[in-house]
This record gives sequence, structure tokens and C-alpha cells, in this order.
Amino acid sequence: MAARVFLWIVTILIALAVAAAIAWVAVGDQLIRRYMVPTVSFAESPVSPPTFYDRPDAWIARPGLPNREANWTPAGFRPTTDPEVSVFYVHPTTYLRSDRWNAPIELDDERDGGALYRRGIFTQSQASVFNGVADIWAPKYRQAAFGAFLAFSEPDAAKAFGLAYTDVAKAFDTFLASIPEDRPIILAGHSQGSLHIISLLARRIAGTPIATRIVAVYAPGWPISIPADLPELGMPPCEAPEQTGCLIAFQSYAEPADPSLIFDAFDATLGFGGQTRAETPLVCTNPLTGGAQADAAAEADLGTLIPDESLLDAVLEPGVTGASCTGRGILSLGANPPEMGDYVLPGNNYHVYDYALFWANLRADVERRTAAFMAAR
Repeated sequence: MAARVFLWIVTILIALAVAAAIAWVAVGDQLIRRYMVPTVSFAESPVSPPTFYDRPDAWIARPGLPNREANWTPAGFRPTTDPEVSVFYVHPTTYLRSDRWNAPIELDDERDGGALYRRGIFTQSQASVFNGVADIWAPKYRQAAFGAFLAFSEPDAAKAFGLAYTDVAKAFDTFLASIPEDRPIILAGHSQGSLHIISLLARRIAGTPIATRIVAVYAPGWPISIPADLPELGMPPCEAPEQTGCLIAFQSYAEPADPSLIFDAFDATLGFGGQTRAETPLVCTNPLTGGAQADAAAEADLGTLIPDESLLDAVLEPGVTGASCTGRGILSLGANPPEMGDYVLPGNNYHVYDYALFWANLRADVERRTAAFMAAR
């Protein structure tokens, strides 16, 4: 009798799990949008005062600060003591609350995002890719809240991203004024940070002398439309490992991939050139090869950064994942992706791990392109 009751309980639990999965497929996106998009208008949203980037506390990392996160490396790697270039790095979204459209500069990271979403953690796992050749400048900024992505085509979201961009642009001005006029530059970001980096390209850099100083631009985690965005950036996608003055961009998904949560909002907008982005092909650079559409097996993986709770004990494991650009232009990890942790997003989106998945390959890519740039000089 007891065994029969147990079997009934198991059957009921399985049925509930299946029902929950079906419900998530049907309404999961709507639930995320409902609870993550800010409920106040932009006009009613609290706005922190502007940040002054001549102050050290306006930066997560910059020369002259301790820069513990930016100078972190896994075992076997060290940051350079003689940087050849300067990196301007913009961190991704870390503000997950829906009480306002733009985050305050000073965040309670545990309350507002949780341990993984600390700005320093992203600086540590992402900007550390560049510390083999460069000093790192990473500003704090009044980032648009996570929910703004889910309402990307709406006026309030546009205002939130616009406010965030003004901070990034001011930080970039301070960055340029603080380094030598002929210093080579790498621009880097992730997700929202990548959006602001390519916005700088379109609005401030394309066609100017600054563009000639750029080794490469690393902008993973944000869709870039080839016909609607790319012509205004003044920079081609990277198609060869030693190419310089080019753009690296990709978005990581496992199969079956469903990017609709991001693409539905993106497709409702116009690109930098005023054309629709709907259903357009996207820039996809395979970080395992340094080429545009080349496929790569796991043997090409020099080291995936397998995260732990703090990253202090994170280790690089080679040969973990292959990658290929597929479909409209997403980077597919295949049907058997690596186990990276609990932050895989709906649709098999490995967005949080875009840098960690390819940490050693990206570091080698940065060093190779920098060497080519310096040799050409």
C-alpha cells in the first residue's frame, strides 16, 4: 500500500513538472516581461545625479586604483607590468530590480543583483581577458535596468539607454584625455556595455582620427545587424585572426536555441542607419577561430573559465566546447553544452558566460591582434 501511494506521489510530481514546463514555454516570456520591466514611467523613475569621471570612485578599474578584479588571472597567467595599449571596458547589466529605469551609481550588489551580478565579478571574468597587454579603464555608470531590454522598442526604455550612454560617453572623454594621444585603444563591453561601445563607434569615433588608434572592438552579447548597424560603425567584422581595426561580436546559445526573448524586442527597432533590424543577419565572430563564419570543434578551445561562487578558485579547462555561427547569426554551442552554472537564461541562452566560455581564446586573440597592430606601426 505504501509503495502504491509513493508511486502515485511520484506520478503526480512528474505531471506537475511537465505541466510547469509547458506553462513556461507558453507564457514564460510574458512572465519575465511582467515582473522585470519597470512599473513606473521614466519621468517618475528616480534618477541619480551625474557622475564626475575625474573622481576615482566613479571607476571600477583604472590605472592608479588597486584594480584587484581587472588584474585577476587564473593559474598560469599574469597581468602585464608594461601595457602597450589601453582598454575602455563597459560592464553589462547588473541591476535586476524593476523599481526604476536606471540604476544608481552606488549599488547594493547583493540586494540589487546577487553575487554573480556584482560589477566587480564581471570585470574579473571579462576585463581580465585584456590584462595581458593592456591597462584597463572600467567606468561605473547609470545603467539601464534589466527590464529595459525587454521593452527595448518602447520610449521609456530608449530614454533609459540614452541616459546610460551619456555617462559612458563622458567616461570615454575622460579616458581619452588621460592617455597619450597616440596610445592604441581596445574598446570592449558585454551586453548593455557592448551596446554603448558600438554607440560610441557610430556617434563619436567612425571617420575620426580615434578610429585609426583602435586595435579591435570586442562587443559580445549584443546583436549587431549587418545591414542596419554595421555601415554606421565604420569598422568591418573580424574575419582573420591577425586582422586589426575590426569588430568581434557573438551571442552564445545551446541547442535547441530560442533567441526570441531578445530578438523580438531588437527586431522592433531601427538600426544606426535608420533601417529596420527585423529579421536581418547579425555579426557573428567565432572566438575559437578569430574568423567570421568558421566552425570549430572543442579541440580548438584553449580554455573555458569554469566559474565558482567567487571566481577566486575558477580554473581554465581546455577542450570544453566547440562553436559555430548558425542561422541568422548566433554562436551555437551545440546540443551538449558545458555545465557552467545556474545562470543560463531562457531559450538556452548562455549570455552570462559569453566571455567565460572562450576566456583563453579571447585572451590569445587580444594578444595576437595587438602584436599585429604594433608591428604595423
